Amino acid sequence: MRLHEFDLDAALTRRPALILLDELAHTNVPGSRHLKRWQDVEELLAAGIEVYTTLNVQHVESLVDVVSEITGVTMRETVPDSILERADEIELVDLPPDDLLQRFREGKVYVPERAEWATENFFRKGNLIALRELALRQTAQRVDAQMEFYRRTKGIAAPWGVRERILVCVGEPAQGVRLVRAARRLAASLKADWIVLHVETPGQLSQSRAVRDYVVDVLGFAAELGAETEVISGLSVRDEILAFARARNVTRLVLGRSRHPRWRELLAGSLAAELMRRTDLDVWVLREDADAGTRPAPPPMPVEVSWRVWVGTASLVALCSGLAALMQHQFDLSNLAMVYLLGVVVTAIAFGRGPAIVAAVLSVGTFDFFFVPPRYTFRVSDTQYLVTFAVMLLVAAVIGTLTARLREQLESARLRERRTAALYRLSHELAACASARDVLGVAVDRIAEVFDGRTAILLPDEHDRVAVSAGDVGLFGGGEHERAVAQWTFGNAQPAGLGTPTLPAARGLHLPLVGSERVLGVLSFQPADQGPLRDPDRLRLLQAFASQTAIALERCELAEAAERARTQAEAERTRSALLSSVSHDLRTPLAAITGAATSLRDDDARLQPATRHELAETISHEAQRLNRLIGDLLDMTRVESGALRARKAWHSLEEVVGAALVRLEPTLGDRPVRLSIPGDLPLVPLDDVLFEQLVANLVENAHKYSAAGQSIEISAALRDRWLEFQVADRGPGFAPGEEQHVFEKFYRGAAASGRPGAGLGLAICRGIAEAHGGRIEAANRPEGGAVFTVWLPLEGEPPAVEREPLDAAAADS
Repeated sequence: MRLHEFDLDAALTRRPALILLDELAHTNVPGSRHLKRWQDVEELLAAGIEVYTTLNVQHVESLVDVVSEITGVTMRETVPDSILERADEIELVDLPPDDLLQRFREGKVYVPERAEWATENFFRKGNLIALRELALRQTAQRVDAQMEFYRRTKGIAAPWGVRERILVCVGEPAQGVRLVRAARRLAASLKADWIVLHVETPGQLSQSRAVRDYVVDVLGFAAELGAETEVISGLSVRDEILAFARARNVTRLVLGRSRHPRWRELLAGSLAAELMRRTDLDVWVLREDADAGTRPAPPPMPVEVSWRVWVGTASLVALCSGLAALMQHQFDLSNLAMVYLLGVVVTAIAFGRGPAIVAAVLSVGTFDFFFVPPRYTFRVSDTQYLVTFAVMLLVAAVIGTLTARLREQLESARLRERRTAALYRLSHELAACASARDVLGVAVDRIAEVFDGRTAILLPDEHDRVAVSAGDVGLFGGGEHERAVAQWTFGNAQPAGLGTPTLPAARGLHLPLVGSERVLGVLSFQPADQGPLRDPDRLRLLQAFASQTAIALERCELAEAAERARTQAEAERTRSALLSSVSHDLRTPLAAITGAATSLRDDDARLQPATRHELAETISHEAQRLNRLIGDLLDMTRVESGALRARKAWHSLEEVVGAALVRLEPTLGDRPVRLSIPGDLPLVPLDDVLFEQLVANLVENAHKYSAAGQSIEISAALRDRWLEFQVADRGPGFAPGEEQHVFEKFYRGAAASGRPGAGLGLAICRGIAEAHGGRIEAANRPEGGAVFTVWLPLEGEPPAVEREPLDAAAADS
């Protein structure tokens, strides 16, 4: 069967400015370069060719599950959402379902038999309506993203109400549940997104735990009803709400009616009035009525002030009075009033806003009673003192309030700084971890330290059953219930357990460690005190710790996968290089041996003795050559496995070099070898067998790459506590940069063309040198040729041995 397919190579060769390509989700025929057509499009775009293409909404990867639920059909041909995100423009081609069905009946889409089957199955009218809505929503999301990008780039701060988005501001707990319910009804009627926002101010740090817990319950209730919940911190509730509304393009604000006294609204202003004055958004203020329903009533808001605070406040006022009594004869009354103002400031710093107001009132009364004539009475001799008292009280109250607010802001800043420092420390330590085990250990230690509780991290096995990999195993010692909650969290990628709507009876909170593609594990935490965990800030910090841990785990997994891929690629490269380098060198001696042996077997009676001897020599020579090659392979295996160990002993370098030259006599023939080894050279600590192999490889390499008759030079010298051993030749030398690669296994330079060898000899030399604790270097000689330098460390003191000078015959072999 002949199949026609888009010719990608022809398109790339022709390089048009624009290509019209149908069916982006199409699967290419077997044998094509890419499996999918969208991959062809990626290559066309990379080549600078613009592409117009088509795509049905059911083929979008992120919508596959939704389409399957609607139609009962799972799409096999899909396009990643990232491809759609790269598109410069998306145009919606829309057709009413009835018109499309009419085109089916007229045979304009499929042939009649197939069209009838399609309209009764996938392309039913209900399916088409749902798919049409999906296409409209997908396009609307793209247009909304384009609009937001335009607003940001043009610096447009005012929201554009092209899409309804409701912001519900939850402040006073008494109105939280009613606000959430009303906003849910409003969002449903408008088919709008809705967000529930709570702004934390520094003054709320002193609220009771019951009030803070109720705010958390309200936010949880909103999340149950489908809202997006946010908690932000700031100094001004009004400014934070407006900034958030502008950032999220909110179109409507929903508030509750203030429960503050009328006089306070006149002095400090109303939040709703301020918002309406500062923005063009629709602001809905709900009236206060009975909150029907089953949700628990909000707790009272007591002012939790210890009796020690009041005693401290009175003591500070008394101390200021005593100090003023000591100063009254040297200073005017106005200066004494400053002492009381100082006491108010100290009270605000030490105890907060309420005690500071009380201290201001007490200070005015004490100042009047003890120091303003007539003394020891609250009467005044001059009505001007009444103005003094009023100004003093006002100034003291203002200073106390501002100081207390500064104290609250300082506490809030310290709290944020501690949390930021904790997150930074965790990120810094996780970044330094090289393995998943280290990541788990650091995460468990930091979480237990910051949050004061028992922590464990569970990772899945090959059957996706989670088990404790780090942390407190005893957290799951009370039975299988807690482990089942953790397993549910892993399987559903959602938090569960303590403080969540799912399995809230659990003793611990279980958070999924979500990576970019899958859930990596579960973070389980059982607090020593459940109260602080209900704080939204602490809960977000714990979730941030979980996210950082997941990122670090995924990084380690990716690093391990990359290392495995690198090792596999290296092994594959080594295998290919081995086969290409060694196959010829193995076949050549085997062919010679086989030919000589066959001649001896078949023609033994007719061969002359000299011929038989020559054939036997050929077999012996090629067998030795084959043995050397196999020996090099085995030596290279020992080097790579780390099994190569130098058994050092004190040896004469002349004897080791001489043994190597004797071994190479059949190879070198009449090649001159010049030795320059000092007669007073002491014994050297080395492995004589390994170093003899090193010398033999270097000399054989010099013989192979230099012209016949050119001498090979071997020299040695002492350099401080190092032995410098050199083998030099008069060959072509190295190409530029080649000196760094000649010691790699299977590497053969440009001069190796046509010469036998597998490219292992120099790699083995490097392994032998490193096994001795030394190194080997390669360089070009100034007068031409190559020189290899081996550096060996001289450790210890050599024994004294009388030497015989090397005779002339050995010095010039």
